[in-house]
Amino acid sequence: MVAFHRVRVVILLLFVCGSLPDALSFYLPGLAPVSFCEKGESDKNSDVPDCKSTIELFVNRLDSVESVLPYEYTAFDFCYDESEKRPSENLGQVLFGERIEPSPYKFSFKKNMECQSVCPKSYNTEKAEDKAKLEFLKKGMLLNYQHHWIVDNMPVTWCYDVEDNQKFCNPGFPIGCYVTDTGRAKDACVVNADFNDKDTFYIFNHVDITIFYHVVENEAAGARLVAAKLEPKSYKHTNWEKPDCTGPPMSLGNKFSGEIKIPYTYSVKFVEDKTIRWASRWDYILESMPHTNIQWFSIMNSLVIVLFLSGMVAMIMLRTLHKDIARYNQMDSVEDAQEEFGWKLVHGDVFRPPRKGMLLSVFLGSGTQIFIMTFVTLFFACLGFLSPANRGALMTCAVVLWVLLGTPAGYVAARYYKSFGGEKWKTNVLLTAFLCPGVVFADFFVMNLILWGEGSSAAMPFGTLVAILALWFCISVPLTFIGAYFGFKKSGIEHPVRTNQIPRQIPEQSFYTKPLPGIVMGGILPFGCIFIQLFFILNSIWSHQMYYMFGFLFLVFIILLITCSEATILLCYFHLCAEDYHWQWRSFLTSGFTAVYFLVYAIHYFFSKLQISGLASTILYFGYTMIMALIFFLFTGLYVCRVKVQSLEKLRRNFVGRRDPLSEARLTQTSLSNQAAFCWSMLPIHVTNLKMSENPNHTYSY
Repeated sequence: MVAFHRVRVVILLLFVCGSLPDALSFYLPGLAPVSFCEKGESDKNSDVPDCKSTIELFVNRLDSVESVLPYEYTAFDFCYDESEKRPSENLGQVLFGERIEPSPYKFSFKKNMECQSVCPKSYNTEKAEDKAKLEFLKKGMLLNYQHHWIVDNMPVTWCYDVEDNQKFCNPGFPIGCYVTDTGRAKDACVVNADFNDKDTFYIFNHVDITIFYHVVENEAAGARLVAAKLEPKSYKHTNWEKPDCTGPPMSLGNKFSGEIKIPYTYSVKFVEDKTIRWASRWDYILESMPHTNIQWFSIMNSLVIVLFLSGMVAMIMLRTLHKDIARYNQMDSVEDAQEEFGWKLVHGDVFRPPRKGMLLSVFLGSGTQIFIMTFVTLFFACLGFLSPANRGALMTCAVVLWVLLGTPAGYVAARYYKSFGGEKWKTNVLLTAFLCPGVVFADFFVMNLILWGEGSSAAMPFGTLVAILALWFCISVPLTFIGAYFGFKKSGIEHPVRTNQIPRQIPEQSFYTKPLPGIVMGGILPFGCIFIQLFFILNSIWSHQMYYMFGFLFLVFIILLITCSEATILLCYFHLCAEDYHWQWRSFLTSGFTAVYFLVYAIHYFFSKLQISGLASTILYFGYTMIMALIFFLFTGLYVCRVKVQSLEKLRRNFVGRRDPLSEARLTQTSLSNQAAFCWSMLPIHVTNLKMSENPNHTYSY
């Protein structure tokens, strides 16, 4: 009944976690609302000493769906304010490539402004420096690079109509657009019929900004900003010193040569909105993303797979195993036991140390570190602590947890390596601390070199790189050694059955019981539970879409764990029935093979969904994908090596009526905790507890 209990838990989580994405009004301490008042009003009203009158607009990196390379705001030679101090960024923001800077766009609360000049930019194509700047700007428009502006820690959105009269609010807006030499308008050029000149770029050098505010019930507390929207426009100002924001669009021919001036302007309007509360001011952005129905379809798809697997596991546990146990208890002699066949014949070999036990223990240690990090991060994100409003918090939390979880990694690796009979404890500790993290860091460092060479803002600064290495070598590595010390110091895990001195010969296997077919089949169902959610995650990473449905993600994460364990239990049972007792690596690789399907899907996503061009962007995409696949492989491979204590308690009750007194004594002496610590999957424990007779007259045939 364990399988049905899991299904009930999943159904409960479905309603609990599924409702969390709708709870969008959860904000953290430290993200308190900011009050705004008209200029001079805060001085007259002593009740609101911190009421601000000046609204600061910050600019962030520019990115594109056609390139993996983000760039800083100043890379495109836009107007910027050198006098303002750049705000500090946390580790997560730096790793994500965010580069927030102050902007020259200045305005005061409730003060409307029309066609204010920011600065003009002049270019002469005869000068190499100006020509390079202009070419880079045209490249940005050709690849549809997007601005990302921030007001009061809230994205400034560009809202426009899409299919079925729906309105989509994009947290970014383009720097310009391009009309091809055949007259086809690309990207944002479709919004204006005046953008019709062939082989021409149109620059969005003007923005109409609308700030929505809500006056709180206590008017003395001032007002709070609840939305910021803009509309990009293009104007070829005839008098750039006194612009009037009228006239034809600002165009730039692809083969233009000579001098050109691009004046940048903006307008600001304030509108009171009594329907939007500050706590729910992100709702209009999130509600414009029509993903909720698809998410529920994903959950139901995953739930059907879990029900199917749970039914299969329950059928095996309740019918096959119980019948075998009953038949075993009815045997009157050892001779009857010798007539057994299938999985009961390998009871003396299932705890034989696996080949490459050193590597397996290292993978288990690193997988433990990643699994706990992922679970805790998703749990806090599910509660709202790592919402998009708290910029960079998700990545910062993950990195800090990984650094602090070196102790469990070292302990688990040492514990299992000692149980395998290994003696090279120094090598085991060093590999646990450096193998998997080293592979990830080497890949990341190569990607960072490419970003440095391309001048991208995503390139990690040298100081941050040194800080990451310091966290690794000065905190994570020592903690790994501490965990390994306690793991090796603890007595080895006692096996519930004595391993035969001579390995049993494995009979010839049929095709479907060989390792490779079983491993390949084992990853299909777990991947089927996550592939829809995986689409949204990849969209968030590579298409720069906002991801906020952590309630759905946490639920899919739980379903993935259950599916991996149940699929591995089934396949492990079938392999043991074929008298193949090499189950340790097979159990790890069966669920870990889900990462291979993830890699295949990422390749499919690259060619079918993305429009990425350029060798550097392609290398970066697959380089980062390999890192994600490795992390996914380690944590999915680890989980199926764990079995819940409740299953062992139920198993123990099944053997109370066993007739072999020596076996009962041995089972009593072996504590349940020791069994739980060593079990890799449920079925080997079932197998080994069925046959623990130490009768010296009991012989085996090989």
